[in-house]
Amino acid sequence: MTGHGLENREKETMSTPTEITPTYELDDATRSYGEDSTLVTALDALTLTIKRGEFVAIFGPSGSGKTTLLQLLGALDRPSGGSIHFEGQPLELLGDSALAELRLRALGFVFQQFNLIPTLTAAENVETALAPLGMSRLERKDAAEKSLEAVGLAPRARHLPTQLSGGEQQRVAIARALARSPRVVLADEPTGNPDTRNGEMVMELLARLHIELEITLVLVTHDEWIAERADRVLRLADGRLAEDSAVSVAERLAR
Repeated sequence: MTGHGLENREKETMSTPTEITPTYELDDATRSYGEDSTLVTALDALTLTIKRGEFVAIFGPSGSGKTTLLQLLGALDRPSGGSIHFEGQPLELLGDSALAELRLRALGFVFQQFNLIPTLTAAENVETALAPLGMSRLERKDAAEKSLEAVGLAPRARHLPTQLSGGEQQRVAIARALARSPRVVLADEPTGNPDTRNGEMVMELLARLHIELEITLVLVTHDEWIAERADRVLRLADGRLAEDSAVSVAERLAR
């Protein structure tokens, strides 16, 4: 995956950021829906910075704005007010094609629902993420194999989703997110479907890959034990940032 990652970096249309440029800078970022009497503010004037290489957990109950924030960070939606900079570039000012290119080249997504194609094998599901890059069939196959190896599923590469456990399906989804060598991985309740044991394995895998691949990892969860595995926890309540706290190494090791 290392060689493939270098190739991807060369193809990027956006300049590689310097080390001092944060991954995200939000300034009074707001997202509202509806108008006048029906106006609902899902995210209310959020200001924060996420540094490169951080592992950040966005924690809070349902309706707190977690998923809305993740969609804005993933360039899947635009703020109603304020600004969101990704590696120094204002997302709200980029056109649709530029945002699509950013999602393709820089971001990887992991969702609660695995979204695997049931008629494709694990390897083929990973390859689907590489199709827009114009790679050859052999290049896609090689990259998919390396991604599955990184998540410990090389022996299961030819299995269909129905032949895999919930935890294994989530690992395929993670491999798919990593296949394009993204600089950022955004995970929405990635342990929501697997059972407790598999959930812990998924969390350990994400934490390990975050370090090994030197990616910025932003994870949404409503489970406190998951949030406390991160380097930093952003607690949301009613669309506002209620707490921004770092989790010490001692605290993480104690759990």
